[in-house]
Amino acid sequence: MKKEKRNLLAEASEKSPESTLSLQLSLPALELILEAKAQIEALSAQAGITILKGLMEQEIQQRCGPWGSQTAFKHGSQPGFMIYAGRKASVTKPRLRSKEGQELPLESYRAFQQDGQMQRAVARKLIRQVSTRDYAGAIDQCLEGYGIARSSVSRQWKAATAAELEKLCQRPVPADIKVLLIDAKYFHQECLVVALGVDGQGTKHVLGLWHGSTENSTVVKALLNDLRERGLNTEAAMLVVLDGAKALHKGVREIFGSLALIQRCRVHKLRNVVEHLPKEKRSQAAWRLRGAWAKGTEQEALKELRKIVCWLEGISPSAARSLEEGLEETLTLQSLGLPRELITSFHSTNLIESCFARTESWTRRVKRWRDGKMVMRWGAAALLVAEAGFRRVRGCDQMPALIQALARHQSSLEKGLKVA
Repeated sequence: MKKEKRNLLAEASEKSPESTLSLQLSLPALELILEAKAQIEALSAQAGITILKGLMEQEIQQRCGPWGSQTAFKHGSQPGFMIYAGRKASVTKPRLRSKEGQELPLESYRAFQQDGQMQRAVARKLIRQVSTRDYAGAIDQCLEGYGIARSSVSRQWKAATAAELEKLCQRPVPADIKVLLIDAKYFHQECLVVALGVDGQGTKHVLGLWHGSTENSTVVKALLNDLRERGLNTEAAMLVVLDGAKALHKGVREIFGSLALIQRCRVHKLRNVVEHLPKEKRSQAAWRLRGAWAKGTEQEALKELRKIVCWLEGISPSAARSLEEGLEETLTLQSLGLPRELITSFHSTNLIESCFARTESWTRRVKRWRDGKMVMRWGAAALLVAEAGFRRVRGCDQMPALIQALARHQSSLEKGLKVA
């Protein structure tokens, strides 16, 4: 069978461009060819250009969104090129702009700027877009040509995502993690608790994930224990960014104790507070809270927040109680005396939430999650692809200030133990 597939590809490369184009090489068909260990280099340059055009068109359609709710727009084209089998070939590159007029890069085009990138580009595209049962017309035409059963696509996808899960769960945790962000992502009734780490250079890393029926402290502790076994230093001071979930808080405290400097997510706190208020008061409350958190020192911010609590008492006592709960933990970053850029990066769980948003866009086609294993496989694959596009956090050049603050905190704890 393998020899026959290789022969088919060799024959396709020898045919005329028109004949090759008639194969209608769609994205999933390419994946099938790759999974069957066929060499993409055997295809003609014309077929490679056709593939790139198809990938760019698919990317544009996805990123623009449905008519009436577009988030980006196609804006003409320009000459471009691709590197294929060691040669440069001319292509027409579509242009894409955001609603604000900003030029947006095409990942599919960029992936073809280096030789040997086609397979990785196809795999990345598959992870982002594919529920393998979603390609009815195009895939059936190609499957018939290659004699591959539709069910084999699902089997190969399952094997590929299982490999990604194993990779994520077994790789060592970087030794110099200074910030830990933990949050949960729900896939219908299934829950994944995910840990994201930031090292001393400001580089983000997906550290691990754990499946549970709910976001409870047992799941959090299991995840942290797994990370500890793979190298996470739980005996060093750590900045930990959490939302308001008590289970996360409890799990972190049981593993790190006082070494954890917990920064409560301000976005979640604000959202929780305003939900208790009448609509006409929500904008004012949000404005006042953001103003208080923007104060330069912990003392100034705390003073202003206390005033807001008193103001809320006269409107909604429940909103006042919501703000008071964990209030000082929303000011951990100010208490450490960190630069404003680092406060902007770590005042919320947005770093991990944005990762979840990308994961959601890649898994939205899944209609039914059969079990926790399926959630773990898809989650791991999507998170690793998201990680490949990570940039360093804002204010990464000021990470030494955080490292010094953590060292001071640990030193103060050690001195306290010696005195006791």
